[in-house]
Amino acid sequence: MSLFEDTYFTIEKPTEGIFRDKGSKFIAYAFSFRDESSLKNIIADLKNQHPKARHHCWAYRLTTDRGVYRINDDGEPSGTAGRPILNVLLSKDLTNILVVVVRYFGGTLLGVPGLINAYKNATLEALSVADIVEKTVNDLYEINFDYLQMNDVMRLVKEENLTILNQNFDNKCSMELEIRKLQVNQVIRKLENMDGVSYMYLNTL
Repeated sequence: MSLFEDTYFTIEKPTEGIFRDKGSKFIAYAFSFRDESSLKNIIADLKNQHPKARHHCWAYRLTTDRGVYRINDDGEPSGTAGRPILNVLLSKDLTNILVVVVRYFGGTLLGVPGLINAYKNATLEALSVADIVEKTVNDLYEINFDYLQMNDVMRLVKEENLTILNQNFDNKCSMELEIRKLQVNQVIRKLENMDGVSYMYLNTL
């Protein structure tokens, strides 16, 4: 990601696509995905929906870094399922996305080229009906401040159009803020000019 590139493309909401070949059915499910801890639940839900399916293969990408991904062939020959799914995500330049392809075996072996083609096309089918949206790369910060600074902090949130993810107001107040990458330096500068306000970088969303 270049210094001035702070946007990425992902999908707006979950979609499905189906590809069939020689009796086998491949059902692809695409999800907007930002939290790796939710992966287990998503896979478990799909296994409950499809208890008789032979394989549940998947790939996901996170962040704009093309090197942040995971793939899983779930018993298919190595490189024939997760990798073709991932390659579609890379070719379409989509990130913060998970695609799971559920396979029902039709009795006829497809061979390596056939499997690669099937997982690729199932993924393409799911993405062909997806709403592709452009989003900003945001950094997550925790800020801590005294209750007396509340008005100043809230004014900054409003001026900079920041998103509050969590907040806790007591004698000592804390807030988790989502700040667009390009705004970070400007916002930090303003925070540093406030008395009794501290901040900590958490991660990039």
